[in-house]
Amino acid sequence: MAEALPKLGHYHRPPDYLVFEPEDTSERTANLQQTNTNGYKLQTDKCSLQDAIAVVESWGEDAKTYSPSIEYQRLLRTLYADFVYRLDTNYAKIDRIEHSDIEAFKTRVLNTQFNGKTIRQWGRILSSNDDDILETALRTII
Repeated sequence: MAEALPKLGHYHRPPDYLVFEPEDTSERTANLQQTNTNGYKLQTDKCSLQDAIAVVESWGEDAKTYSPSIEYQRLLRTLYADFVYRLDTNYAKIDRIEHSDIEAFKTRVLNTQFNGKTIRQWGRILSSNDDDILETALRTII
């Protein structure tokens, strides 16, 4: 189904995935000002993907390029209001950034050895649901 979606940049891919700019909160005190964007994933089990695609296509070619402009953000909010989206809590993770130096850093760290295994291998082991594997791994580390 993903091939039906237009390619609209690295992350922002309406209607499947929306990136919202923070609201204008400049009048608030510093601790209440919003500075982070948010990502939202379309819930295709609860609404029609084809209908959502039709809405985005009705916006014209300019809709294929992300914009922080107020007008574009309004279009996104109408899409968000008409279809079911969920907040993507993984949006801010480092894997979402395409940058060669960050990728090189991640590769170097994940290939670092610790107690005979790479960090990548330890990550897989420690995220396992198999209690025997976890117990053996923890005994090795401790």
